[in-house]
This record gives sequence, structure tokens and C-alpha cells, in this order.
Amino acid sequence: MAELTTTIGGFHFNNTIMNGAGVWCYDRKELSAVDTSAAATFVTKTATLAPRAGNPKPRMAATDLGSINSMGLPNKGLDYYLQVVEEFHQANPEKPYFLSTTGTSPDDFGKIFTKIAASNFSGLVELNLSCPNVVGKPQIAYDFAAVERILNQVTGIYRGPLGVKLPPYFDLVHFQQIADVLNQFPLTFVNTINSVGNGLVIQDETAAIAPKGGLGGIGGGYIKPMALANVRVLRQLLKPEINIIGTGGVETGRDVFELILCGADMVGVATQLGKEGPKVFARLTEELTAIMDAKGYKRLSDFRGKLQVPAAQKVAVH
Repeated sequence: MAELTTTIGGFHFNNTIMNGAGVWCYDRKELSAVDTSAAATFVTKTATLAPRAGNPKPRMAATDLGSINSMGLPNKGLDYYLQVVEEFHQANPEKPYFLSTTGTSPDDFGKIFTKIAASNFSGLVELNLSCPNVVGKPQIAYDFAAVERILNQVTGIYRGPLGVKLPPYFDLVHFQQIADVLNQFPLTFVNTINSVGNGLVIQDETAAIAPKGGLGGIGGGYIKPMALANVRVLRQLLKPEINIIGTGGVETGRDVFELILCGADMVGVATQLGKEGPKVFARLTEELTAIMDAKGYKRLSDFRGKLQVPAAQKVAVH
């Protein structure tokens, strides 16, 4: 049977599939359900310095092809998640966990990482620079100078394993620009992609969600091609030691397979996890294993990053 173990920055995981920050990770109960599932590990809800209620409801809707949400970073605050993750780590000392966090003002980042550095946290930190759903706040990772300033500040405070959650990029020059910034820093991983911001879903004659005039982040099957492209191009541009977690559009084991084929070291599941619950991890694991067995792949490294591209054919001129 195929082996699904993987490594992120020297941390070892017995599976390659985990949740995406934002789904089944709000509190201890939800995190426990993921922790006891077939998932490799969990990442927490994105924590801000103080608890947040998030945007008014309705703020999330499932659709046939995926989902739309404008949650607005509802969470229980950094202190809560630091305590909860420490409890899980004490119960499972050999299991690495991810803590997601972000700031809502420039002053927050130094305070957040000073607090993490002073804590007993021993896992991996995912710095979310890509939430499209905080009213009045832009997606930070589209401002390359701001990303550089934040990472200069954060890496001067925090020396533990650090990754960055990125939005989707659509222009090749933007891929190069963000890679040039990220390659300056001792990052352990990037997670790509977050939801595609500011989409609109209409049900009958009404927007599906209330915040931002109905605009929200699009997830699920809609965004898989963008997720594949972002994993593929960033794998080519980032330093080899920066691992990649591919997230976006995962509904089947085939989707997991394709993200790894493009270069992902781990794969995150969000919208489909919201639809199925934590049992989704066992199904995806079974489907991925079946694909690998059918192709004769024994381990993920047998096909990771080995996407083939058809040879170009000349077009005859008449």
C-alpha cells in the first residue's frame, strides 16, 4: 500500500491531508474532531490579538460548485489558541500542530509574535496575509512592500518555524515579485491559496451573504485551477527548502493527487470539509491511496512536482 507520510520543515506527518484554517477549527471541540480523524494534523482558526465576532450573518453559503464566505476572522483570540494547542501537544508530544494568526493593524504583528515567542508553542506558525473578508482591510499579500516590512519585523522577533498563507496570484510578474520577497526570509512553508476574494453568489434574486454588499471569498471546486497554478509556479520560483501546502478546490483524492503533482508537500481541505465534516479525511486518503496504487507509486515523492507538459507543436503557415 502507498505511503502518505510527508515532511514540512523537519516536522514529520503520517498523512499529507489537513484542514484549511477557517473550517472545523474554531474551538477545542472542533479541533479535537479533526485531531482524532484521519487528518495529518490541524491548523487553528486564524487568531487575532483579541477575540473577534466577525462579520454579521448570513456570512457563508454552500453552493453546488463550492462556497462563498465573508466570515471576517471570527475567533477566540490568540491566548485561547496558544493554550489549546499546548494541551493537544502535551497529549500528543510527537504530533506537530499549526497555529494560524494575523494582525488587523500594523502594530499587531510585533505584539503577536512577541507573545508566541514567549509561550510554550512548539509547532508551526502560519501567518495569514490573505484574508479577503475583513471590511475595510485589503489583502496584505497583494502589497509586496508591506509583506517585506511585516516579515522583516516578524522574523526579527520569532525564530521558530514560520509559514505564510497567500492569496491567489494571477499574473506571472506577481508570482515573481512575491517569490522575490519570500525568498529573502527563512520561511518553512507557504500555504497557497486562500479563497478568491470578492466573488458574488446570487440565490433567486438575493445575494447569498450579507457583508460587503454580498461580496465574499470563493472556495471549493470553482478555484481548483487557480490553486494548481499557484502551487505549480511558486514551486518553480521559491527556494527548495520552502515547503508548500496546497489548498483550494479539493473535493476528491484526484484533487489531492494533482496538487502534489504540481509540487505540494501537504494538502489543505476547507470547503469540502465544511460540507462533509472530518470524515472527509478518511475518504480522501482512501481515494488518493487507490490512485497511487493503480499507478504504482509507493510514496509521494514518486510523483511530487513531476507534472508533465505537452511538447509544443509548430503551427503551419499557409
